[in-house]
Amino acid sequence: MEGGNDSGAIRIGRTVRRPVRAWTASVHELLRHLESKGFEGAPRVLGVDADGREILTYLDGDTLGGRRVWPQWTRTEDTLRQVARWLRAYHEAVADFVPSPDARWRTGGRWSPGLIIAHNDASPFNAAWHEGRLAGFFDWDFAGPVTVDSDVAWVALAWVPLHARRVAAAEGFTDFAARPARLRLFLDAYGWRGDPDAAIADIRSRMAERAARIRSLGAAGEPLHARLLSQGVADDLDEAVGELDGFPLPSRVIKES
Repeated sequence: MEGGNDSGAIRIGRTVRRPVRAWTASVHELLRHLESKGFEGAPRVLGVDADGREILTYLDGDTLGGRRVWPQWTRTEDTLRQVARWLRAYHEAVADFVPSPDARWRTGGRWSPGLIIAHNDASPFNAAWHEGRLAGFFDWDFAGPVTVDSDVAWVALAWVPLHARRVAAAEGFTDFAARPARLRLFLDAYGWRGDPDAAIADIRSRMAERAARIRSLGAAGEPLHARLLSQGVADDLDEAVGELDGFPLPSRVIKES
């Protein structure tokens, strides 16, 4: 299938087949929990095929694929609201999920009370957009334990967007003056009542951690992170961390139109 940095996914009819990894069983446990809760914004697990590949349902819709400039639907205020509502519904569905004691996550770490298992890459790269609506997110390989507040901040980073200006501009976003209001809109649509400054601090911290992880695993030869390192992703993250120092935030609540 087109797009992505981690190869191996193919579509067969209404299913997606992907290589089984060390964390696949834990991700399947999460996805089956979501199915049991009636959550519609994620693929369903159908098992493992004769070639040892996981079988997931296909989320129908437009995706970024290999496009360098993001489509317009990724930029609208309506999309921001839809993503925020998807995230709130996901957090409600996953709130009572307790992973198995031996659960393994690609991101590392272990679940404990007070944490949730988040998608951790619910960005436009992994979104399916169908007939004006967000169908959901695919590619759950980076699912792992975080706090709810950290997950809200991480998704906001991807969709506001709050990445380095140079990176965002290359993807087609240049309305940087609108970013504070877009962040406020996203947080309000989610129903988040925390301090927006704390969200920015969390975003900066997670970007710094991700840059360090890319450098560490990339230098060790792990294929995905070595590729990200060679593409300059760690340097891009460092640049974004610096740019968010002193990021302004509006005090007023953005009312939904």
